[in-house]
Amino acid sequence: MRVALGSDHVGYALKLEAMKYVESLGHDAVDFGCYSEAIADYPTYGERVGREVASGGCAAGVLICGTGVGISLAANRVEGVRAAVCSEAYTAEYSRRHNDANVIAFGARVVDAATARRIIGAFLSASFEGGRHTRRVRMIGEIGKRGGEHSIGSGDRE
Repeated sequence: MRVALGSDHVGYALKLEAMKYVESLGHDAVDFGCYSEAIADYPTYGERVGREVASGGCAAGVLICGTGVGISLAANRVEGVRAAVCSEAYTAEYSRRHNDANVIAFGARVVDAATARRIIGAFLSASFEGGRHTRRVRMIGEIGKRGGEHSIGSGDRE
């Protein structure tokens, strides 16, 4: 599997560790920047990875900034991206299984390298379960298409 990775300057060192780990799992790690510890704006790299994943050029993405939040917000602005911020492996696994997340993000100021490896491993080894989750993922995708319209949900079902 091709995995897109991106970070800002705060996440740069951890991104290099993440790339090695992705490759050790037998995947192709593709670096979308940044390429040093010089100050870099996280929206640039969140968008780059998001566009690559949304286009199908890479099957999944891993993003790293200080907390994971800012870079995930940028990626989630790209249609077709479902980026989840994960600080531990359980959330990473279930973001994939239940939400069909195609990008994960975490913070270099929040997780250490060992935790980052567990997050990445859980995310890349999980698969979308489909079933009742398919409807919900579709609903998430439709939110942005509605613009300012209001929607009344179908109520609680499963």
